[in-house]
Amino acid sequence: MPDMTRTSLWFESALLPQGWASRVRIEATSGIIERVSEGVAPESADERHGIAIPGMPNLHSHAFQRGLAGLTERRGTEEDGFWSWRELMYRFVERMDADEFEAISAFAYAEMLEAGFTHVGEFHYVHHDLRGAVFTDRGELAGRIAAAAADSGIGLTLLPTFYAHSGFGGVAPTPRQARFVNDPDSFARIVEAARRVVRALPGASVGVAAHSLRAVTPEELAAVARLGQGGVIHIHVAEQVREVEECLKWSGGQRPIEWLLAHEDVDEYWCLVHATHVTPAELAAVASSGAVVGLCPITEASLGDGIFPAAAFMAERGRIGIGSDSNVRLDAAEELRLLEYGQRLEHRARNVLAVAGGASTGRSLFEASLEGGWQVLRGGAPGAAAPGLAVGASLDLVTLAAGDAAFLARGEDEILDSWIFSGGRDSIDCVWRAGARLVEGGRHHARERLLGRYAAALKRLLA
Repeated sequence: MPDMTRTSLWFESALLPQGWASRVRIEATSGIIERVSEGVAPESADERHGIAIPGMPNLHSHAFQRGLAGLTERRGTEEDGFWSWRELMYRFVERMDADEFEAISAFAYAEMLEAGFTHVGEFHYVHHDLRGAVFTDRGELAGRIAAAAADSGIGLTLLPTFYAHSGFGGVAPTPRQARFVNDPDSFARIVEAARRVVRALPGASVGVAAHSLRAVTPEELAAVARLGQGGVIHIHVAEQVREVEECLKWSGGQRPIEWLLAHEDVDEYWCLVHATHVTPAELAAVASSGAVVGLCPITEASLGDGIFPAAAFMAERGRIGIGSDSNVRLDAAEELRLLEYGQRLEHRARNVLAVAGGASTGRSLFEASLEGGWQVLRGGAPGAAAPGLAVGASLDLVTLAAGDAAFLARGEDEILDSWIFSGGRDSIDCVWRAGARLVEGGRHHARERLLGRYAAALKRLLA
């Protein structure tokens, strides 16, 4: 029988698609919003709260990397950066079995919910067993991601990721990349398996991803795009200076984003992750394409990637979203704060990403990331609704603790500004996803159980 669970919530203040509203009542059935009423009194059965905002989409995650957080902060003997970090990540992957992969992912997803993320795009490139051998079930690790999402309750867009080479021009993969590597036929079977394993998850969908231009040939990238079947397509691109230099050499003078735009029909279903090193002409072209740039400010800072020219891109009406990437720290507000602060350091100015004079920086960042994130997580999903607290949308919302010091004597946009620039994850009270309350008092309902599994997995992995 279908789930006909009914939910009725009342808020003193809520951020709706049309703006802030007072005395808001939201009714939902089976996790889908059916009615939003403004300026009304609560009814006897309503659950009452202070401040409601929509849940934030997390458009780029490698959940298993949560287990690495804090373990790569020792300087190497040579120049330290993304490439040396990658070697440490490879060593971690080489020891991680399927049970550990699932346990780490489930805890990461619970922490995402506590941090204000209600839906995640999982950029999934670990496909094979510890020896690099193909699982009998091609969807084994995709199924573990689906199980982790189900256990935590987070919404999922699964992005099986094609990875075949260690460098531009089809360079053979290294032994340490064995768990990632497929040919187009085997990858097609993984995508098919991914679609199968998410069917039981409410609101879940499957897109596709190419790991990066250095990991695919042009022919393979075209094959991946065809597998997308009109859904979303994600790719890491132009994250590192070395990547740009190697692309210029391989392509005969084209930069990564320049090459991608020239050879693929990049449109609003594409997410270009990082895009850190980009020219003004490339910025304008990406904005014109309608693609979303996926920014992961905490990870980009952690890896020393550089600072994406967000101010120039948004001035071109470019679309952005945020992701947690390596999951070194999970905090939706902090991702937005660091995005703005990076621009302030770059431009030596304040409130750089506010949409206009007098506009709230927090509101500008929040709404841009909400819309851009949903565009490239649910854009191709059947029946995908507009984001936010509106009729027809999934009941995905976050309540902020009205009594928290960050919100005293604040109203409307000051609430978002204070959450992003002062409060953060510690100011979150409850989180609902698809109508189910999963976080209360800032803690996931299954935190202790999931933390226990996570701790046991790390103890085995790091022994």
